[in-house]
Amino acid sequence: MSRVNISKEHPVVYQHVAELSKAAEAAAADAGLDTQLVELIRLRVSQLNGCAFCCRLHTRDALRAGESADRLAVLPVWWESQYFTDIERSALGLAEEVTRLSVPARDDWDDGSLTAEQVSAVSWLAVVMSAWNRVAIRSGYRVAP
Repeated sequence: MSRVNISKEHPVVYQHVAELSKAAEAAAADAGLDTQLVELIRLRVSQLNGCAFCCRLHTRDALRAGESADRLAVLPVWWESQYFTDIERSALGLAEEVTRLSVPARDDWDDGSLTAEQVSAVSWLAVVMSAWNRVAIRSGYRVAP
């Protein structure tokens, strides 16, 4: 039994992750991060964690939020493109640093574009998205056309 749907086996724990996710999203909004950037962060973290289910979900959510196909196409190499603002570049760099847990921590994302509140909000978004990725991957969520 290699795959067990952990969200169904322990629905109370799953619900707590959902509540944490809502709190992180509210913190991001309170910090002035727009919905498109939140979805870019969720998608990039999911790409790094290799979660097909969440990549598909957050690509669709980003498009619904008004994100462009061009920006989504270059998200895996955002640092090489001119599509992203300073705040988006800082947020994406921070989200990658939190997701990869670089030791020692990288701070090349820190160009002063993000406030302390935004740094905290982006960090929480990356932490929670990584948790969701692990739930989906461990549970074997199907991703079929």
